[in-house]
Amino acid sequence: MVTAVSDRVEDPAVIGARVHALRDASGLSLRDLAARSGVSAPMLSQVERGETSPTLAVAARIAAGLELRLSQLLRLDEDGAVTVVRASQRQRGGNKRRGHSFEVLTSSQPGQRAELSRHTLAPGGATGAPDDPPMHEPGSRETALVETGAVVLVCDGQRHELGEGDCVTFDADLPHHFENPGEREAAFLAVVAAGLRRS
Repeated sequence: MVTAVSDRVEDPAVIGARVHALRDASGLSLRDLAARSGVSAPMLSQVERGETSPTLAVAARIAAGLELRLSQLLRLDEDGAVTVVRASQRQRGGNKRRGHSFEVLTSSQPGQRAELSRHTLAPGGATGAPDDPPMHEPGSRETALVETGAVVLVCDGQRHELGEGDCVTFDADLPHHFENPGEREAAFLAVVAAGLRRS
């Protein structure tokens, strides 16, 4: 939310806590974020403690330093605190020839910071060709939980065997795919969170 008169972001405590949480989740120090954003470390500290409300220009620089859009930092592109996706509204897809089907369980509206999907692999099936380019935006992280069967994650050329109940987290902007080497169907849940990895 923005006040038209002052050109400052409303509620310094809320924006400060959000900047701190995002910086912490990114593994950045105040100095790191200062270098990336061009906003001084003392000013960032004041913003995080809720002692000052940043102007839109400063908030935009902080957002850029966190590799976010200003609307993401301020949560302007979200529509309410709760989004429900009914089973009948799920986006479905896949590649039958490759033995892969999926459904996206979360909303595709702007402002969502994570996507949850459920994938089913037939015996010998795979989620994509080994040489597919990364499908997720830079900095994305993916966590997958194997529900049934066994799968192999091939990420950046490395193979990782996973069984029922195993969970894996990896950099989703690297080339990757899942394979089902078994003789029965396999299923896994995957959560992709945007913009969390830092090199």
